Amino acid sequence: METIYQGPPSLLQDLKVTVHKSSLVFPSQETEKRTLFLSNIDQVLNFDVETVHFFPSHKDFSPKIVADKLKNTLAKILVPYDFYAGRLKLNSETSRLEIDCNAAGAGFVVASSEYTLDEIGDLVYPNPAFAQLVCKTSNFLKPDDQPLCIFQLTSFKCGGFAMGLSINHTTLDGLSFKLFLDNLAALGHNKPLAVTLNHDRHLLASRSPPQVTFPHPELVPLKIPIGQDSSPSVFVATQEDLAFNIFRLTSDNINSLKEKAKAASGIHPNARITGFNVVTAHIWQCKALSSDTGINMDRMSTILYAVDIRPRLNPPLTPSYAGNAVLTAYATATCKELNEGPFARLVEMVSEGARRMTDEYARSVIDWGELYKGFPHGEFLVSSWWRLGFDEVEYPWGRPRYSCPVVYHRKDIILLFPDLKEGGGSNSGVNVLVALPGNEMEKFQSLFQKFLD
Repeated sequence: METIYQGPPSLLQDLKVTVHKSSLVFPSQETEKRTLFLSNIDQVLNFDVETVHFFPSHKDFSPKIVADKLKNTLAKILVPYDFYAGRLKLNSETSRLEIDCNAAGAGFVVASSEYTLDEIGDLVYPNPAFAQLVCKTSNFLKPDDQPLCIFQLTSFKCGGFAMGLSINHTTLDGLSFKLFLDNLAALGHNKPLAVTLNHDRHLLASRSPPQVTFPHPELVPLKIPIGQDSSPSVFVATQEDLAFNIFRLTSDNINSLKEKAKAASGIHPNARITGFNVVTAHIWQCKALSSDTGINMDRMSTILYAVDIRPRLNPPLTPSYAGNAVLTAYATATCKELNEGPFARLVEMVSEGARRMTDEYARSVIDWGELYKGFPHGEFLVSSWWRLGFDEVEYPWGRPRYSCPVVYHRKDIILLFPDLKEGGGSNSGVNVLVALPGNEMEKFQSLFQKFLD
């Protein structure tokens, strides 16, 4: 059974991208000058998330037509999304980050590559050279005047093109970014917004006084004051050489893992047997037991994963909430438990991590952030792009052939992406992107197959 996806033997290191024009795009209508409050969840996400959306050639939409239309549409969407035309600032009185909605503009870059889209190779393989398709900063602006949103439209020789976005994470999470893309596409079709936004980030403000009612072992206090570190990270980057592999789980593999969990579900009735939970439990086994810390079966392993708190709050947040409404859940087990199972118990632990995220628990996390300011803390994080649906957005020029983040290899972050071979839909397989030192990768690969059999 093939589970490992091998990358292309010769990966392009340079996409030979030339930037032709850089400019600012301003809201098409006058917007209110205001200061946007950022919640404690937003506060610690002051770094850029870069995504690339690849499109094949279209007979009615040349890259030049797309660039012009996209620029005009961006001006329109900067009216409801006025914060994307604003600038991040540190309030000296409160020591909190805020967005100055001052209509200073979003970035827009037009570029071209000397290659065709097919010559770039398999888009599923996360080529670090994809970073050339995203503009990180506007060089013609001052360092303290950088846009929170920059688009780059890169054309290929075949007529295809890539839409690269650099978005500051304080503005939106993955779910609200998907709504942003849906609204962008709707305006591109000259239609009303697909979803009307809920801008009230005070809905996720801390209580007064803060009430930390739960222990939070999944969090660690931040030593650097917020706003002084321009690009904090959940984990410290490692300089060691990492091997990289894509492990493919087909829908049949995922169904087999579900059946494996169901076999002992009577003993573990709280195991919520979903695709994400069984895949996450499977990855947890492999990652923890492939660690180079030795064969200490009493070692504790903590896995982190994101949970959308919108439906978990009381009252629930609307799906149209424009901001970050995702918190980090965790599960902890000994390596012995991970090795011996039963698998249903591991799925149950992952389920319990999400079930723990009640309204009161989420409020406790937010209040903890008010008092201590910190980041998630664990052995590794599973970051899922599996079912966000970025490649389902219907633009005037069609759906993307593939959408993905620009990946920087990290041993403590494992990424989940939709499997194009099965259509990328909700019932499709998943690609698991893993970066580890060579000896750990060999163990991970062996365990990945072992726990599938």
